Amino acid sequence: MRLALISLAALLPLTAPAAQADTAEAVTELIVPAYAAFATATAALDTATQQSCDPAVLAPAYHAAFDAWMAVAPLRLGPVEDGGRALAIQFWPDPKGLGAKAQKALLQADPAALTPDAFAQQSVAARGLMGLERLLWPEKPLPADPCPLLRATTADLARVAAAVSADWQGDSGYAALLQTAGEPGNSTFLSPTEARQALFTQIYTGLEALRDQRLGRPLGTFDKPRPDLAEARASGRSLRNVVLDLQALRALTVALAPDTPKTQAAFDHALTLAETLDDPVFAGVATPGGRLKVEILQQAVTAIRDTAGVELAAVLGVDLGFNAADGD
Repeated sequence: MRLALISLAALLPLTAPAAQADTAEAVTELIVPAYAAFATATAALDTATQQSCDPAVLAPAYHAAFDAWMAVAPLRLGPVEDGGRALAIQFWPDPKGLGAKAQKALLQADPAALTPDAFAQQSVAARGLMGLERLLWPEKPLPADPCPLLRATTADLARVAAAVSADWQGDSGYAALLQTAGEPGNSTFLSPTEARQALFTQIYTGLEALRDQRLGRPLGTFDKPRPDLAEARASGRSLRNVVLDLQALRALTVALAPDTPKTQAAFDHALTLAETLDDPVFAGVATPGGRLKVEILQQAVTAIRDTAGVELAAVLGVDLGFNAADGD
């Protein structure tokens, strides 16, 4: 079953001429519009939630907001890292179930805890897209009416998304820093190569996170598969997020360096595997045949990383750097 999804890839023609390849293309034509689209989608979700708390009514707006987030989710640099904003948008994985515990307390807390200023100080585990998923698709009956917490969560998410988008824009925004790398006064990127390396690192480590987290966690081990650990399983988005993640990383690759045929072919192979995998929440990993299909997809993602580590790095003239996902 092929998934028809809107992602970051839709914002960039995949045949962009080499003359346009560079940091500016990736930033102005891809990243900044995608963050703006995420802010718009979360604002729409918040508006919908203020009008209704019915999960069936909110599901389309929720999925639209999550789709928009996946277009920029691999980018763990700049404004989204300030103050733990990325975690406030999506706290996952959560192996200790901190989000559910914090939300249970908030559902029964003083309403003052749900005011915008107070909610912004709550645990990131209770906020964002995963917090909303637990309220819209609860595994167990909730101890109280979720509507006040739903509305507080969507308002907070929209606020964070708008702040991240705004911080990318303008003469002093992060986009300008990337585009003026090496110029006087830019102490963040001391050369254009540093800016290209920062973006290349997002692609490389993004592929590793996709392989190890979005695919690796539900795979578990052969003796103990863990489909219950799949991302966004309750909302049925596990495979959808993998496809969108691949599309976003491919689009960023093409924006930076369209003359990378081997890397793009590796992306296309993995995307074909993912788009034809009829296993929305990776339940099939519990069977030998289903597990093999996801393992093959995981190997294809590794192949993209290895190919990009040679071809894309050479075209950009960079070495592998580090980002926040490395824990270094």
